[in-house]
Amino acid sequence: MIVHAQKNDTVDALCWRYLGETRDIVEQAYELNPGLADQGPILAHGTPVVLPDAVRLTSTVETVKLWD
Repeated sequence: MIVHAQKNDTVDALCWRYLGETRDIVEQAYELNPGLADQGPILAHGTPVVLPDAVRLTSTVETVKLWD
């Protein structure tokens, strides 16, 4: 998916806005867009960014109840 940066956007903001996730996706976005990191943390308005396909990461976290 190709998206365009808005004013003061960052790559992680784009990933969160369009995919609802940033874990491991930001790194994939930089791999898909060579030279994107050279622009700095704030992207220029209108910069096209290729985002990876959304992959839902599901993990189960064991919890402990302190009081039963």
